[in-house]
Amino acid sequence: MPSLNPEPLWRPDPQRIAQAQVTKFHAWAADQHGAPSEGGYPALHRWSVDELETFWKAVTEWFDVRFSTPYARVLGDRSMPGAQWFPGATLNYAEHALRAAATRPAEPALLYVDETHEPSPVTWSELRRQVGSLAAELRALGVRPGDRVSGYLPNIPQAVVAFLATAAVGGVWTSCAPDFGARSVLDRFQQVEPVVLFTVDGYRYGGKEHDRRDVVAELRAELPTLRAVVHIPLLGTEPPRGALEWSALTAADEAPVFEPVPFDHPLWVLYSSGTTGLPKAIVQSQGGILIEHLKQLGLHCDLGPEDRFFWYTSTGWMMWNFLVSGLLTGTTIVLYDGSPGYPDTGAQWRIAERTGATLYGTSAAYVMACRKAAVHPARDFDLSKVQCVATTGSPLPPDGFRWLHDEFAASRADLWIASVSGGTDVCSCFAGAVPTLPVHTGELQAPGLGTDLQSWDANGHPVIDEVGELVVTNPMPSMPVRFWNDPDGSRYHDSYFDTYPGVWRHGDWITVTSRGSVVIHGRSDSTLNRQGVRMGSADIYEVVERLPEIKESLVIGIEQPDGGYWMPLFVHLASGAALDEALLGRIKQAIREHLSPRHVPDEVIEVPGVPHTLTGKRIEVPVKRLLQGTPLEKAVNPGSIDNLDLLHFYEDLARKRA
Repeated sequence: MPSLNPEPLWRPDPQRIAQAQVTKFHAWAADQHGAPSEGGYPALHRWSVDELETFWKAVTEWFDVRFSTPYARVLGDRSMPGAQWFPGATLNYAEHALRAAATRPAEPALLYVDETHEPSPVTWSELRRQVGSLAAELRALGVRPGDRVSGYLPNIPQAVVAFLATAAVGGVWTSCAPDFGARSVLDRFQQVEPVVLFTVDGYRYGGKEHDRRDVVAELRAELPTLRAVVHIPLLGTEPPRGALEWSALTAADEAPVFEPVPFDHPLWVLYSSGTTGLPKAIVQSQGGILIEHLKQLGLHCDLGPEDRFFWYTSTGWMMWNFLVSGLLTGTTIVLYDGSPGYPDTGAQWRIAERTGATLYGTSAAYVMACRKAAVHPARDFDLSKVQCVATTGSPLPPDGFRWLHDEFAASRADLWIASVSGGTDVCSCFAGAVPTLPVHTGELQAPGLGTDLQSWDANGHPVIDEVGELVVTNPMPSMPVRFWNDPDGSRYHDSYFDTYPGVWRHGDWITVTSRGSVVIHGRSDSTLNRQGVRMGSADIYEVVERLPEIKESLVIGIEQPDGGYWMPLFVHLASGAALDEALLGRIKQAIREHLSPRHVPDEVIEVPGVPHTLTGKRIEVPVKRLLQGTPLEKAVNPGSIDNLDLLHFYEDLARKRA
């Protein structure tokens, strides 16, 4: 595997390495905590997993984590599931998120951008004042530590204020984006029984207004535990009967009071995509998220008070929570509410330009869309402040790495391209950005500090330069403390620890290379397995979607009752393209040449579109179930899909083949 890309696409220059926070942390940890002083990042990483307790103690000291009550020890019980981090300690996430208000009150904490692409700042002092006012009002409404507070909100400053006020009082935050329909929201919020609902009257997307008042009325009717509904008039409408007004709740000039809560006290509930059943309600802790995100954003992303952090996301995706944690490092965060491609495909680059973003994060799909649309970011926009372009959501194909590098090469040979991979399950990255390491095409730079990431074969043995299961063999602080409504922990256990007892199995195929980098091949629960050879679907997408005629693709492997194996490739064609013999031949030739003859599909079938989860990931397992004859209502949770009509095509195909 490493021999494919022997020369790095990019190397950090000596000045960047010297100035990186992870370099300074390494020198300090060597001096104060016995970390190896030589060997660079690989040696620091080895120490961080071998000396797990010392490493995380060092993280809390380096970032000056304020414990209201001191901890007894770093790790009380290290078994998985059930690891106990910093037992005895109390703290508050929101207190840390607002610390910069004391030293930089007039500087922007938030830059809010809508589809006009004009940034509006919210200063640190104003953010702190609004959080203080709202936290006092939440307490007056009877919100107590452990109560759930929900947001049906777009990526707007009010969502950040509502979340931080909830955390300040010890409440548990949970959110959905307003493009989710009522059923999708209820599948999530009904599980956790919120006492307060923050909601907008609608949102703007793609140049149009979308009224959501009917959905809000349905949510109110179906969430009997609600004590209060707070109306945010994004479209300018009056509050519905019985709702409170946002402006009234955030008008006071009040300093926030931060409730000290135990380290493992719930901070928020995130949700799995829920494509084949009710979404898993994943509970992560105030302390675990605090220290994991300080490590990830402060050391791996190299963010600090001089930075501006923009990641295109919605409140329905874990990247929103990750983005808001940029506040922990004193960074100005950029909130964009709107379509990623409005009024044109280059929209996100324009926002990066206008906000002076230093770290710009997006999806691999957006990068590839820009490449296909012949967008020229470095030529057409002033991106001189951007130090790093990061991608996640799906593996960034090698062509995406090369395109980004080539687009910036003339003006910015020092652009750092960071492909990262993690999961909602830990609200962080298992592997990805390291500012002091080279970048190889198609590879994630390295596993994260404190993350004992390995690739295992079916027998539970680590493999190098071979495809295996992504496992984590030591606990991470941001691993779920539990799932909601899972009293005996069985659903949590079965989700990650069923295959290898005591070891987290994430469900991705990866290769750990002999140089320490990581390659992601796609989900192992939708594995392609032909003639005993396991293949990642992401590898096929990367090759097929290079062809200009292919807008998107979906590959499925289906075991047949007679012992055979059927592997169809579904293609959504670009406008004006036709699936004729010439294109068919080019698809098969590309796969044969760039992958192997085994990867060539049995059939190539044109489809009206590829279905996705609500956070934009193409769905393979539900389509596989449909093609195996499972009825639609049992194969998929309809509320989890972006376009349910598309699934009828696959359902009809299964019927015809039966």
